[in-house]
Amino acid sequence: MENPYFTVNMYLCAMLERPNIAIDQFDYELPDHRIAYTPAEKRSSSKLLIWDKEIIAESTYAHLVDFLPASASLVFNNSKVIAARIFFEKENSTIEIFCLEPTNQYRPVLLAMQASQEVSWVCLIGGAKKWKEEFLVKKINYENKIIDFVATKKPIEDGKYEVHFSWNEPHIHFSEMLQIIGNIPLPPYIQRKASELDKDRYQTTYAIAEGSVAAPTAGLHFDENVFNSFSKKNIKSEFLTLHVGAGTFMPVKSKTIDAHVMHGEFIEISFTTIESLKRKLENKEPIISVGTTSLRTLESLYWLGVKIHSKNKLGAKMEAHNIALEQWEAYDLAYLSLPVYEALDCLLQWMNENKIENLVAKTQLIILPGYRFKMVNGLITNFHQPKSTLLLIIAAIVGDAWKQVYQFAINNEYRFLSYGDGCLFWINQNDK
Repeated sequence: MENPYFTVNMYLCAMLERPNIAIDQFDYELPDHRIAYTPAEKRSSSKLLIWDKEIIAESTYAHLVDFLPASASLVFNNSKVIAARIFFEKENSTIEIFCLEPTNQYRPVLLAMQASQEVSWVCLIGGAKKWKEEFLVKKINYENKIIDFVATKKPIEDGKYEVHFSWNEPHIHFSEMLQIIGNIPLPPYIQRKASELDKDRYQTTYAIAEGSVAAPTAGLHFDENVFNSFSKKNIKSEFLTLHVGAGTFMPVKSKTIDAHVMHGEFIEISFTTIESLKRKLENKEPIISVGTTSLRTLESLYWLGVKIHSKNKLGAKMEAHNIALEQWEAYDLAYLSLPVYEALDCLLQWMNENKIENLVAKTQLIILPGYRFKMVNGLITNFHQPKSTLLLIIAAIVGDAWKQVYQFAINNEYRFLSYGDGCLFWINQNDK
């Protein structure tokens, strides 16, 4: 039987070829009763499966530290889910505006969240055909004042709209407006209204950077007790930001992955954190990514460094205001085989030259079977949907054994998807 996975050598020898992996190979039957529609009673009571070339243990997040080596570092995504769903009630209908990401003039996301009186976002609109007026108005009674919250729209493409919001209260930022009128966007398969419990539990305990429309769910299991347990083995925590977009829930609809367009997401990470990660890699200290979002951010750092290196060799410069990693660039640049320390040095030097303390970039990195991990030694993650790009990441780590792992979890009553249980996967590659 022909191996369905591309090997690294095939990637290196055919830079511009797109891997035509059939997405049907990453389908599986997920029983409805295995989907977690509500959170566990306690965050750290969620089950945890441990994989190191095979399933080696079952535990819970409360005992995660027992499976981590001393002086390891866990990297968390501190993005905060915003109340991105805004409902406008009409006489006989409701129009829902789902904020996806700010338009170009309001980036980075922090700028949009701190906007006063007006801001523009790229949005999905539920009931767009019912929106026949020039604008919609929502009257808000806030601190004994009536605030007019106004929305106007214009179509962009792919069913998306640019929506301009304005409000007549200069002392209230957009982030505060969302807290007043917005609703937490639960995953689309959870067909119920968000509750007060969701407002707390569909948010990590360490979330600070507003901008995600979906939670970085691997971090939902970490509570104060888990973090406190790290001290006994000198486990360190590092934080970065990837603002999770709605595309994270989109299944791959094309027959082969080469035809799939990976959604782009904004990342942010400080100069000092990149320096710290570089030292850890030099000292051979294990780096474990908490979630696929953190993993994609970390791997994107390497490829951004490679991209800068490549441009330098050609006498070109990477523009500071438009730094991005496109979907296939990691594969197109793989022939350079730049050591990870050199790639991070290039990135840090570029940040120094451009006087950048916090790197803000956009990544479309897609990780597929055959990918060689540069930055991370392990991944903590939930169980993912069939035919998803997230499941492809798991296959990149464990190969065809993902089927064994997922079937074991189904047979042993693990809970799946955002509110579900998780795995610690060790990445057994020697490229660092």
